[in-house]
Amino acid sequence: MGLEILSEKPPSPPHPPPPTAAATRKKLTLIPLIFLIYFEVAGGPYGEEPAVQAAGPLLAILGFLIFPFIWSIPEALVTAELSTTFPGNGGFVIWAHKAFGPFCGSLMGSWKFLTGVINIAAFPILCIDYLEKLFPVFSSGAPRTLAILLSTVFLSLVNYTGLNIVGFAAIMLGVISLFPFLLMSVIAIPQIRPHRWISLGQKGVSKDWNLFFNTLFWNLNFWDTVSTMAGEVENPKKTFPAALFSSVILTCLAYIIPLMAVTGAVSVDQSEWESGFMAVAAEMISGKWLKIWIEIGAVLSGIGLFEAQLSSCAYQVLGMSELGVLPRFFGVRSKWFDTPWVGILISTLITLSVSQMDFTDIVASANFIYSLGMLLEFASFVWLRRKFPTLPRPYKVPLRVPGLVVMCLVPSAFLVVIMVIATKIVFLVSGLMTVGAVLWYFLMNYCKSKGWFVFANGDENEKGDETLSS
Repeated sequence: MGLEILSEKPPSPPHPPPPTAAATRKKLTLIPLIFLIYFEVAGGPYGEEPAVQAAGPLLAILGFLIFPFIWSIPEALVTAELSTTFPGNGGFVIWAHKAFGPFCGSLMGSWKFLTGVINIAAFPILCIDYLEKLFPVFSSGAPRTLAILLSTVFLSLVNYTGLNIVGFAAIMLGVISLFPFLLMSVIAIPQIRPHRWISLGQKGVSKDWNLFFNTLFWNLNFWDTVSTMAGEVENPKKTFPAALFSSVILTCLAYIIPLMAVTGAVSVDQSEWESGFMAVAAEMISGKWLKIWIEIGAVLSGIGLFEAQLSSCAYQVLGMSELGVLPRFFGVRSKWFDTPWVGILISTLITLSVSQMDFTDIVASANFIYSLGMLLEFASFVWLRRKFPTLPRPYKVPLRVPGLVVMCLVPSAFLVVIMVIATKIVFLVSGLMTVGAVLWYFLMNYCKSKGWFVFANGDENEKGDETLSS
């Protein structure tokens, strides 16, 4: 009889599951994020000229020096704290939802999304406005309409290829579009006459405060739009604050240096300071070669602005679907590029639908709706400090609640001014959009109650936050 020895092999470890798309997705790093924020907000000195037309050189210079402290820095501080505390796609929608519940989250999402797509529509128009100076065929009619349509569709397809590509493209576009302004500012130094800086404008020309404040606001807002992509950023708790504060410095310098150079070196009729005058001034200072370079830079800047803001709108739609504000299918990603193609498609279609609006109406309507959203955002910021006082905050504005109230009151007062000076048509359009946003919330609730669409359970995140804060 033999002794049978059974050799027992240890069970082989289970095969690890294949990495998910979220795990393999390339995340945004610091430098691409800085330039994406830069293009969310500015994209260069293009568009600052009407401030001089509206109020003269001195007030325009003071506006671009002071306004960042009144508006840009407080908004960037709010974004830095809340984006690192709630680092998910959706940004300000999540903040309003956490602070005041799903109705305010949905209302915030509608306001900011409409602001974004209206704003996006302005950038192909700006690009074509500069191109028509080189190619007059784009000045009107079918060629202009076709150029706006095709450029919008093409740039949306580029956005579809991935946020990482868009981020690195933003670096290239930013450097190329900024360099001619830096060169112009250096060449202008011998021609500068400092007394021109203190001019309040031509005698007999009344101040256009509506145009002045809307120009400042449009050129220096949208710092919070990048928050909708927080879930796509590598180590957002450290990267976001560094990127925000770096982009604030970059943006302010990109506005003030060329503005002081041109107002000091060039003396023209105040009415000539309309959008696109920087290119004319470049020719006066150095020659036609620099004018053409700046006009090409304007087109590249418009491309960067379009791509950055379309990304924010698309990822906001994705975040709203993850939060349960929109049905799940709104958050579907591409199998090839892992981008939120449904969000990109919806944003592009709405952008095309408003692309034939007058540019002034586009800016004013976007500013008004954005102002409503920002008032809700500031209220959410303060209330979240009070509601979740012990919630871990990787970056925290070094003020207590009363100090935060004061910090938010100053920009809030400016928001009220922007809304009060709006025209009747802007009031009407904004009112209709707000009514539509409210009806949309109740429509989504009705669809959810009937089970017509599948929604994510947004309440789970709320419970998680309450656990952390207890």
